[in-house]
Amino acid sequence: MQLAQSIKAIIRDVHDFPKPGIVFKDITPILSEPAIRKEIVHTIVNHFRSHELDAVVAIEARGFILGSLIAQELDLPFVPVRKAGKLPYKTIREEYNLEYGTASVEMHEDAVGRGDKVLIHDDLLATGGTATAAGLLVRKLGAEVRGLSFLINLSFLPGYSVLEKNFNIKPFSIVTY
Repeated sequence: MQLAQSIKAIIRDVHDFPKPGIVFKDITPILSEPAIRKEIVHTIVNHFRSHELDAVVAIEARGFILGSLIAQELDLPFVPVRKAGKLPYKTIREEYNLEYGTASVEMHEDAVGRGDKVLIHDDLLATGGTATAAGLLVRKLGAEVRGLSFLINLSFLPGYSVLEKNFNIKPFSIVTY
């Protein structure tokens, strides 16, 4: 896929960030490339256009960048999922495991409605913990996870299979490492 090759050519690898041994996939160079950014959004929107969606849920912070553009193109509400304590209204919370400890994400309690069909978007799929937590928040509100999209899938980590198992959906990504 030409788009995947173009993206790989401009993603920056940052070694030992945020800690030693990690190679961070920095997507910020994509923000300087309007044509590629537009093609990414177009590809994701085309993949999910037939899914009869009611909202796009995106995960803080880098998921917001493309997630809001995807919601705009699909003419759907944009719903932010943020780290605990960052949203101003009444929230629901879901905890998930990290390599060393736990973290949690929150969503406004009125962000999606019962029966809504939701696309969850984030920039990168690694272990699947954050996306699973976002999906569980969606379910707590009585909505349905109808799709999972990512710019990047780190296939050497278990995220894809974790999400497929938890939501019975094959996650969609443009770039696979």
